[in-house]
Amino acid sequence: MKKITYHRPAGDNSLFLAQWDGQGRLVSLQNSQDREAANWVRGEQVWGTVYCKPELTVEVERRFTERGTLAECYIFRNETAFDIYTVGTQIGICIQLPDYYTDAAVCMTQCCNTHLWCGGSSSWICALRMGGGTINLGMVLTRGSLKGYSVQRNLERESNDRGAFLLHPENFHIRPGESVQVEWELFWFTDRADFRRKVLACPGFVWIEAEHFLLFDGETVRFKAFTGKEDGRRNEENGNGLKEAGVEICRQRPTVYRNGEMIDFSWENGVAEVVDRPESCGKYRYEIEWMGKRSQAVFLIQPEIRRLAERRCRFIAGKQQCRDEESCLNGAYLIYDNEEGQQYYSHAFNDHNGGRERVGMGALLAKYLQEHPDRELEESLDRFVRFVRRELLDEKTGVVYDDVRRDEEWKRLYNYPWICVLFLEMFRLKGDQWYLKAAYRVMTAYYREGGSRFYAIAIPMRESVELFRENGMGEEAERLLALYREHGDRIAELGKNYPAHEVKYEQSIVAPAAVYLCELYHLTGEGKYARAAGEQLAVLELFQGLQPDYHMHEVAIRHWDGYWFGKRACYGDTFPHYWSALTGIAFREAEGVPGCEAYADRAEEVLRGPLSLFFTDGSASCACVYPMTVNGRPGSYYDPWANDQDWGLYFYLKYAKKGLPAG
Repeated sequence: MKKITYHRPAGDNSLFLAQWDGQGRLVSLQNSQDREAANWVRGEQVWGTVYCKPELTVEVERRFTERGTLAECYIFRNETAFDIYTVGTQIGICIQLPDYYTDAAVCMTQCCNTHLWCGGSSSWICALRMGGGTINLGMVLTRGSLKGYSVQRNLERESNDRGAFLLHPENFHIRPGESVQVEWELFWFTDRADFRRKVLACPGFVWIEAEHFLLFDGETVRFKAFTGKEDGRRNEENGNGLKEAGVEICRQRPTVYRNGEMIDFSWENGVAEVVDRPESCGKYRYEIEWMGKRSQAVFLIQPEIRRLAERRCRFIAGKQQCRDEESCLNGAYLIYDNEEGQQYYSHAFNDHNGGRERVGMGALLAKYLQEHPDRELEESLDRFVRFVRRELLDEKTGVVYDDVRRDEEWKRLYNYPWICVLFLEMFRLKGDQWYLKAAYRVMTAYYREGGSRFYAIAIPMRESVELFRENGMGEEAERLLALYREHGDRIAELGKNYPAHEVKYEQSIVAPAAVYLCELYHLTGEGKYARAAGEQLAVLELFQGLQPDYHMHEVAIRHWDGYWFGKRACYGDTFPHYWSALTGIAFREAEGVPGCEAYADRAEEVLRGPLSLFFTDGSASCACVYPMTVNGRPGSYYDPWANDQDWGLYFYLKYAKKGLPAG
């Protein structure tokens, strides 16, 4: 880049309180009606900083529009004597939003969950305040096209700062003396429906909706592409005092492509409806060309769920189980390195050890075998359970250890409910009451260790109480219910004042809170749990993506798991990640809870989200690092390690209404 010049906007807008540094860069942006006075461009990077490797001159112009938005135009000029081509991530425009985790009280009012869609001409950002509310910041592309985004983050803050986003324009070819422009508008919005309405007011914009972006073989791809307005001749006031375009729908018919080939669709009242049946499993990119612009949606078709689950279970039993009689790991389900074609274990790095999240592989097999008996798979599972009992559990006290040899270097409460889940599934498979009694001892040990002050993941509150009651363990059921109530009462009392866990604040703190309060309502019928569940669900859904892409649609924001559990050890947005399914459990459990029933309709899509982590040969990946680069390291990959992802498939089989069929 030769040089860059920033210009402040002329005039002002009563809702935008902006501050600029000496160079004219935006350093503070507030809404004048926001009692919390949140700065929506706060962070370690500066909003609008341009990273440009080619020798281009850059000018940044800004203006307040008649619609009440703040427009930013980035002009790239070729002032050399030679043509300039750009490729990859050579150009990036920094978007700094306060998407970081600190004390919950700060997160709720000063931070946001940022949903980005770099989908060609119809690109946008939907930044939702973490604690909810009617003042949120949106951005919509009005000129140019975006191909993707990268992340630049301070690694010293580890999992607690998502970093700044670098938006990458589509590749340029700029002749000498010519220029290319990328422009967007910033606006305030109240909720997701208001966001959708505002972006559709932009000429040439396309908004895509589908019931499912991840489908199974035999299902039909169905989606609607809603086209925006033709121009902005007529303006209307909205509830925020902003002016918006409100003109007639453009009648120009678009063109739709599937993986580059033109396909048929229906067209009525400005809505293109696609009904398509691809012949095989795989990834399908649909592009909508309209008014000289191109937008897109991305779908994935997986094998039928029974086939997907069977292949995964056979892969685990055949390739991820240690069968070394001389090793303390004998029977363990271990990490599998798909590049090296071998198992991996490390005691030195806890998330690579022989316990913890990898217990999910056993839970998956136990669940699968209940409907599909298989001698070889059951032998593998039995071997695994013997390993758990020998190396990870004190059968008398219920204490769960972090790694083999009953290692206690790290006392980790997350481990307890996962062993409980495994034992409950083993009881359903075997009918042996030992598993119920062991599950009871594990959960009472969890609470002895202070579990009521901890938001552990996947405590089977409702299932354990009901199973105990059904199988002659009524006293144990009531004792556990009393412990669960104490736990739930504390969660309800704290509300949005979430305690810090391994990450200071995250989706998998809020999701368990929502699940447990819903389940306690189902167990007790007490309205206080329903009311508290509603508060948690409202915060939880703010993590959920609304992009038209199976990687992100109804997938919760997570951005550190690839570092801790992956071979590449890379931070950055993990879309998808299997813990996103926890939101699906919460939405499923919301069914029948007064005031919360509407969430249940979204559960199926949320539960499908993590299933792209599983491949047709039975192999799997612990995380998909979605950004194009992270601190300059290549992204856009599925990590080579099969590690902890099997909870995602287990949760689908257990909670999805279209889960594993019998027979």
